[in-house]
Amino acid sequence: MPNPDPAAAMPGPPPPPPPPLAAPRVAPSVAGPAALQAVALVAVLYFGRELFMPLVVAVLLAFVLAPLAGLLRQLHVPRPPAVLLSVGLAFALILGIGAMLGRQVSLLAENLPAYQTTVQGKLAGLRAAGGWLDRLSGTLSEMRHAAPTAPVAPSAAPEPRPMLVEVRAPEPGALQTLRDVAEPLLGPLATVAMVLILVVFILLYREDLRDRLIRLAGARDLHRTMAAMDDAAYRLSRYFLAQTAMNAGFGVFIAVALWVIGVPNPALWGAVAGIARFIPFIGAFLAGIFPAVLAVAVDPGWGMLVAVLGLFAVSELLMGQVLEPWVFGHSTGLSPIAIVAAATFWTWLWGPVGLLLSVPLTVCLVVLGRHVEKLAFLEVALGDQPALEPEEQFYQRALAGDTDALIEQAEKCLKEKPLAEYIDAVAMPALRLAQLDLARGSLAEDRLERFRASLGELVEDLEEAADEPAALPPLGWQAPGAVLCLGGRGPLDGLAAALLSRVLTAQGFGVQQGGMIGPPVGSGPMAPPRLACFCFVEGGSSAATARTLLRRQRRRLPGVPALALAWQAAPTGGLVQALKAEGALLAATLPEALAAAVEVAGEAAPPAAVRLP
Repeated sequence: MPNPDPAAAMPGPPPPPPPPLAAPRVAPSVAGPAALQAVALVAVLYFGRELFMPLVVAVLLAFVLAPLAGLLRQLHVPRPPAVLLSVGLAFALILGIGAMLGRQVSLLAENLPAYQTTVQGKLAGLRAAGGWLDRLSGTLSEMRHAAPTAPVAPSAAPEPRPMLVEVRAPEPGALQTLRDVAEPLLGPLATVAMVLILVVFILLYREDLRDRLIRLAGARDLHRTMAAMDDAAYRLSRYFLAQTAMNAGFGVFIAVALWVIGVPNPALWGAVAGIARFIPFIGAFLAGIFPAVLAVAVDPGWGMLVAVLGLFAVSELLMGQVLEPWVFGHSTGLSPIAIVAAATFWTWLWGPVGLLLSVPLTVCLVVLGRHVEKLAFLEVALGDQPALEPEEQFYQRALAGDTDALIEQAEKCLKEKPLAEYIDAVAMPALRLAQLDLARGSLAEDRLERFRASLGELVEDLEEAADEPAALPPLGWQAPGAVLCLGGRGPLDGLAAALLSRVLTAQGFGVQQGGMIGPPVGSGPMAPPRLACFCFVEGGSSAATARTLLRRQRRRLPGVPALALAWQAAPTGGLVQALKAEGALLAATLPEALAAAVEVAGEAAPPAAVRLP
């Protein structure tokens, strides 16, 4: 066996370590600083709530009282007396309501022992009805006695019993008693006094404060700043005044209805219902719990309880679904989801006060998002305006294959505009969006097929939603095949031809739809074409293709005029110039194409005599 080479067997120097991998480069992002700013802002609002809550309440009360102070100013009352009178009336009204509520509560407390007998009688009736309460209590008692107890270790000698010691504090003096009573009231009284002073000063120096806010917000753009402030003032003032009036009416109605039903203290529960309706969504239902419990305690039967529950359910349904949308409309500019989210957030941040202020505070945020470019995301997230334009909604739903949503959108739009305008304003721009995605290569084939299938189903459904034509075309133009709709060679031109066919059919034309020049798509005998309509979506068919199609049409259908719909194509583009050179009637929109077809059909001369430009 040959000896191995000793040099090869000797260990050589270790190989150099590989170079360290370079850390991947991360693109700078502004999400981090923005998130930190948002967290810092929330922390400031949370820890400074003792300061911010009175200030916010004062500003919102100033919005409510500003119209009253302005009315007094129009009656030639000087500003300071007008402001003091407005604030005095408001706080007198609040104190009066509070005194009335206190009186009603004291009357209710006096009558509570009398309701105990009724409640005991109902419980006895429930036990006698089936005995399920007794069985339930017995089962719980057996489970409690059957629970194992810890074993007790044996003891040789009994442990001594502990001695009971009672510690008695000395009787408080008069000063201590006064302090114990006054301390819980000092905080709320100080807050009320602070709010009162702030409201007075805000109303007295309203113009000066507005000028300072304009200077801080953007003195270089006075128009935008003034528009934002006027928008916020209008929305908040209208919201508060309308909401206060409607809630007061709701409280009066509930009080009268409860009085008719026979519930004790109806004025108290009406006031509670009116105040509770300031809480979004659940306020009225929370207010209905107390009269319902009282109805159980007062009425020996169950009829009063059913009447109370039905009263609150029906009245809140009418208020929330009928009266409030009719009065408010879209004055607040908030979506329902935004109202729920805002109520949750502000309740977590500021408690019950935040719940009451959630809607007006969120309105201010939406106004900021509407007028400040960097905060535009607030209007998109919280506002009631659609996040997508109609054509974008159409395109998104068609890509998803959601035909039901397309049909629902079409039915809603057709209530406001004719079929041709709807297709021209919504469906055709969606075709343009699809064509742009195809040109970028970002539209997959399966999504394109889904888009085509969705539009096909929509076109079939639009047959039932057709408009009544103002005037039918001549009899010869109503024969099947009188108008031939053809798509170009672009991937979406055929869909444009289908949409134009739907519009022409709705106006009484006899239409057949084909692909290229050749056998038309359809069944049954067809009349000779009197008009050939070509549809092009810009970016799909080239100018050379359009020129070839028009020349082929003239050879195969001599004397038949040609109408070319190049939807929203550039007037100086190659496609439009080619169509003009071939002498076709041009239309840039669907209504223009429909008007051109009606004009050609109205010619007294036969189609062969129609002169092309």
